[in-house]
Amino acid sequence: MPRYEYRCKACGGTFELNRPMSESSAPATCPDGHTDTVKLLSTVAVTGSAAAPARPSGGGGGGCCGGGCCG
Repeated sequence: MPRYEYRCKACGGTFELNRPMSESSAPATCPDGHTDTVKLLSTVAVTGSAAAPARPSGGGGGGCCGGGCCG
């Protein structure tokens, strides 16, 4: 179940709630009982060590597009 972060406008505190996506925009009450809250935008953290694809090294050529044949 997704976790959403909210900020209370009354006390300035932030809190998180686990709730279904279908209820993500439903009103949330802060732990202190205030109902004037807003849902914060969430960021997605991607971790891991996926290597970037190797780029071909220079050279190669063909035509006059950086292959060193012009001149």
